[in-house]
Amino acid sequence: MKTFFTQPWVYVLIAIAIVVGLATFLLRPQNRHPQPSSTRFEKPFREHMEHAHLVNGPFATGQEVTAECLKCHPDAARDMMKTAHWKWVGAEVEVPDHKGKHRIGKRNLINNFCIGIQGNWASCTRCHAGYGWEDDSFDFESETSVDCLVCHDGTGSYQKGAAGNPKKEVNLEAVAKSVGYPKRNNCGLCHNFGGGGMGVKHGDLDASLNHPMENDDVHMGKLDFLCIDCHQTRKHDIPGKSMSVSVNQENGVFCTKCHAEAPHADARINAHVNSVACETCHIPSYARRNPTKTHWDWSKAGDSTRPEDPHHYLKIKGEFQYANDIIPEYRWYNGTAARYLLGDKIDPSLVTAINRPLGSIRDKRAKIYPFKVHYAVQPYDVGNLTLVVPTTSGDGGYWHDFDWDKAFALGAKATGLAYSGKFGFTNTEMYWPLSHMVTPKADALTCNDCHSDTGRLNWEALGYEGDPIETGGRK
Repeated sequence: MKTFFTQPWVYVLIAIAIVVGLATFLLRPQNRHPQPSSTRFEKPFREHMEHAHLVNGPFATGQEVTAECLKCHPDAARDMMKTAHWKWVGAEVEVPDHKGKHRIGKRNLINNFCIGIQGNWASCTRCHAGYGWEDDSFDFESETSVDCLVCHDGTGSYQKGAAGNPKKEVNLEAVAKSVGYPKRNNCGLCHNFGGGGMGVKHGDLDASLNHPMENDDVHMGKLDFLCIDCHQTRKHDIPGKSMSVSVNQENGVFCTKCHAEAPHADARINAHVNSVACETCHIPSYARRNPTKTHWDWSKAGDSTRPEDPHHYLKIKGEFQYANDIIPEYRWYNGTAARYLLGDKIDPSLVTAINRPLGSIRDKRAKIYPFKVHYAVQPYDVGNLTLVVPTTSGDGGYWHDFDWDKAFALGAKATGLAYSGKFGFTNTEMYWPLSHMVTPKADALTCNDCHSDTGRLNWEALGYEGDPIETGGRK
């Protein structure tokens, strides 16, 4: 007698069911972050040619090295001289709350760390990608004044001194023979130490990124990215913009160059990207290994009785505060920024924003971004109600004579600003968006880091009535 299980077609159905079930299991959606194949990044082939047999020294100056480079790379200097890295100003832009268009950059802007380069040329221009910028008569059309070595040195021994000239102890021939594509330490030579020391300006750039661990930065540590992998350069024009010297993100670098707009498998997380920048969750803290400067008080300078320590007090610069492993401050940012320009009036009883991210909860272009905010007490002209740029280095500078009035008078000549002869000190703040020190995904922020009684976000300050889980998102 034939039963149900003795029918041949039954076993066929069972086999089909097993195959379908197995396929369903293997092909089901996975609740996990995209794997590397979901990105649009491919590490480029790094072309490198040994130059040792091509470079003929010895060389007495950096200019002689550049002249040697230009024999085989005749367009390199001209290309470099078109960039903001060389000019230290960008293209003409509209600056919010200012009439007309302005060319702004390191060359003519004020800040709240070293204050300004005008009148302080030789000390500030040691980080310029050129040689011999000693004063405002520097020739920006001199091709041999372009510094090839600062970006292409392969020895790790190259150092720049006053006015951007190589330090005397540098073996120019050895460095010239070593040249290749830029490594992290080439970029870090200036960007990790801007403002007079490591971590003074940027909270997300310091020497820990020269040879980083995965927890220092997942891109540079685990994946071995170089700066030029994200800041992909064409004809020496390096994309990327700092809000310290610009008011927009044109020619910027963004996460979405490699990652999808909605990169997560979890729809709830993807919903956040309409209001929250990638960096907010993936850079949960900054200055994780080395401290960064958070406060600079120039009014305390000049005291010979205080013990000196570069992280607390220097007679020539005043009083400092440093910190590490810092939780960022969060602001709405739509990619544009307000900017203090030389000559703008201030209210010294208030905190003056040297720069400020623009955007709000009602701005559909804006997202919540993480920032380092550097606070300072810096000088201003009491009579004219303007921030002032003192001459600090050189003859008559504050670092030599410790005479503020003389330093401000010299600075007025260098900047063209009027000086009333009366000065005081006022509070300022300056914003630095965080882009580096991206953590491994396991260390990114989770729900409770923001949505809890001890969450890091100040919802009311961001324009919400309260936690949007309870009150709803922005309208």
